[in-house]
Amino acid sequence: QVQLVESGGGLVQAGGSLSLSCAASGRTLAMGWFRQAPGKEREFVAGISWSGGNTYYGDSVKGRFTISRDNARNTVYLQMNSLKPEDTAVYYCAARTSTAASARTYDYDYWGQGTQVTVSS
Repeated sequence: QVQLVESGGGLVQAGGSLSLSCAASGRTLAMGWFRQAPGKEREFVAGISWSGGNTYYGDSVKGRFTISRDNARNTVYLQMNSLKPEDTAVYYCAARTSTAASARTYDYDYWGQGTQVTVSS
């Protein structure tokens, strides 16, 4: 069983930046970040393959967010720049038992508890 713990959320003004981290209790393969705003479905934000060589982004965050990982630390990161009020959501880290990243929630086997990101206008 893998446990994922997110950190780094908070309140930021529009145009600002935040960096999220997700520490895994064990070795993980592909990982991803998702977010869920009140009253909305969980949305894919970014995914990264086990090697880190392949990364994928949701259309709404392309060019603003960057996903990366440090396998020696079993940690994945999400750097968020040029934040907008519509980025406000609970952000979840997810891991799957496959080397390939995915944008589908049902492909992921483990989920963190989530961290709140609030962007004020």
